Amino acid sequence: MEIGLVGLGRMGGNMRERLRRAGHTVVGYDRNPELADVPSLDELVAKLAAPRVVWVMVPAGEPTRQTVRHLGELLESGDVVIEGGNSRWTDDQIQAAELAERGIGYLDVGVSGGIWGLTNGYGLMVGGAAEQVAVAQPIFDALKPEGTYGFVHAGTVGAGHFAKMVHNGVEYGLMQSYAEGFELLQAAEVVDNVPAVFKSWREGTVVRSWLLDLLDRALDEDPELSSLRGYVEDSGEGRWTVEAAIDHAVPLPAITAALYARFASRQDDSPAMKVIAALRNQFGGHAVSARAAGQSGQPGEPGQPSRPSQPGPSGAPDHPGPSG
Repeated sequence: MEIGLVGLGRMGGNMRERLRRAGHTVVGYDRNPELADVPSLDELVAKLAAPRVVWVMVPAGEPTRQTVRHLGELLESGDVVIEGGNSRWTDDQIQAAELAERGIGYLDVGVSGGIWGLTNGYGLMVGGAAEQVAVAQPIFDALKPEGTYGFVHAGTVGAGHFAKMVHNGVEYGLMQSYAEGFELLQAAEVVDNVPAVFKSWREGTVVRSWLLDLLDRALDEDPELSSLRGYVEDSGEGRWTVEAAIDHAVPLPAITAALYARFASRQDDSPAMKVIAALRNQFGGHAVSARAAGQSGQPGEPGQPSRPSQPGPSGAPDHPGPSG
């Protein structure tokens, strides 16, 4: 089968290679001319025979919207656009409606597998009309892992990226659980080989998973993860998952806490914890850690503990009370 592929970065480039290994013809475009097969979207479309299938694999948001809009001006009725990035599912519905006015089909595909997809295959979650899914099925079959699993036609337009969004939310929760387990094992003096504990979990346990395999690999390279800083970004899907949960009145305590843990990781000195420290100091005389003059406030650099010199406005005594 012939397909156009827009975006040839880490994911898109490996997808092009996997498709070619399966015998498909791929015409790729990227803004980086060293990666591209053609110099423009116009030429990519011109090289494909109708009915065309073009897969978009560029960053979510405005880059994707601009690319889909441009393709809508170049493609013809009967062609199909596949949006395989991490677009918000509501964007898919807007883009599909705009393309439908020109008779162009639209599929949204949540893609999982990262840099390992070239060899292991990609998990694919597809949204769109069944007849358009059938057109692209040879491509999906080539990209998915071998065997029964790794592909789903999840529903109508938007369903693919909605399923991928929830997948990423679950991923947040799983990673946070492993992370908290790692920290507790490290803190306990009774355990003297934390990496070996995680390695032992890879077989025969109920917590075994590919994420655990990757954590074991990371611990083999750096047993205490001492080369890393505990700072974690989020790419957006976790936030969208929590927002969708609010919209549907579905409680997501674990995923929400995992997202908030990432926010906390970016704070060198938490304003919220300063407020709590100040309040405990005021109502109960609890010791606080004051920042010394000239200190940066970096973690692990506390100032000298101090207590209030007189009761707070509520009459709290100048000694620790029973609460707080």
